[in-house]
Amino acid sequence: MKGPSLLRTARLGVGSLLLHKLRSTLTMLGVLFGVFSVIAMLAIGEGGRVEAIELIRGLGSQNVLLRSVKPREDFATGATQSTRVVSYGLTQEDLARVSETIPGVARVVPLREISEEVRHSDRVTNPRVLATLPALIDVSGRVLGEGRFLADEDDQRVSNVCVLDVDVARYLFPFESPLDQTIKIGADYYTVIGTVLPRVRQKSDAAAGGQPSSEVFIPLELGRKWYGNMQVKIRAGSREMEEVEFHEIVIAVAKQDDVVFVADAVREMLARNHKQSDYEVKVPLELMQHAEAEARLWSFVLAAIAVISLLVGGIGIMNVMLATVTERTREVGIRRALGAKRRHIMSQFLVETVALSVGGGLVGVLAGLASPPIIEAILHKRAIITPVSTGVAFAISVVIGVLAGLYPAWRAANMDPVEALRHE
Repeated sequence: MKGPSLLRTARLGVGSLLLHKLRSTLTMLGVLFGVFSVIAMLAIGEGGRVEAIELIRGLGSQNVLLRSVKPREDFATGATQSTRVVSYGLTQEDLARVSETIPGVARVVPLREISEEVRHSDRVTNPRVLATLPALIDVSGRVLGEGRFLADEDDQRVSNVCVLDVDVARYLFPFESPLDQTIKIGADYYTVIGTVLPRVRQKSDAAAGGQPSSEVFIPLELGRKWYGNMQVKIRAGSREMEEVEFHEIVIAVAKQDDVVFVADAVREMLARNHKQSDYEVKVPLELMQHAEAEARLWSFVLAAIAVISLLVGGIGIMNVMLATVTERTREVGIRRALGAKRRHIMSQFLVETVALSVGGGLVGVLAGLASPPIIEAILHKRAIITPVSTGVAFAISVVIGVLAGLYPAWRAANMDPVEALRHE
């Protein structure tokens, strides 16, 4: 008897909703927008988390990055006030100490940044020209596009060869392959031997022109041969010469569990051997852990804001159901007089409430699943929907719908049948 009774109650509840189609639709919209908001907000939060993790992972989760930083106070020497020499940053001694004294280090790769224009034909660009070792391709996780990366022979022979970031290659050679072509870096000519695919880089590392990934790689010894450690910068009539041995050092740690230990040891070593604060230590693993924690907090905040809209939708359901109970007081009285029990009345109104919340929730889920392309087109933010966020949003909508319908259903079930029959 339970099966037919429940089915009959469901039909009666849905039939009552269909008698007021517009009111039922408007009530469902509150739940629909609430579920859509929860899914969309969580998708934005998840997209931001994944982007942050990918960005930091691109730096190498088992790497420790050292970078030269120009100190705020310049210690300058020179014959005149218009010419000065600034010496700072990472040195060959730092490289040797890291390689020889700190356990757990697998590889150490230095980089020197050279300020020169890169030219081919009438096309000129200003990427980061990096003099480095062949091992960089392994420790940085960069992926080859065409050709090959720098080799030990290139460094030993001090060959005029280079590897282009794909963005630079496309700009300099828009209609042909860059391999075996010649480009001009500064005053010297180089043969292109390969390209590497771009990677997302931190905003702080982006070039002044706003290009997130624009680099050219040359052998380290070649950079030393042509440019030494001194670079000249002319500013407003004054000439400033900077002496930096290495602009960056990438430390690849053998085991991920040792990354924090190696980073602490490097910080202590640098603090002991540098008189001024002319370096910084970045640990992608620590940044990744921090980014994950921040993303979780951000997702929680977004979800909380979205759930509020669901609560508003639930309040709307409760308001409509209370009005419905008042309108149908005489109907309730007649049903009670014909033998309907309180649980029958209560289940009828609960079925109506659940139908509203489930219907709105299902449409909201469909709208939420279709939201990522719209979000990315309008907000230019990555949006990723997870099964958990979809399930949680729908479950919350059902729970809020049931809770919103309990009081109106209880109120209808506890009406005095005699007073209900007298209601006009």
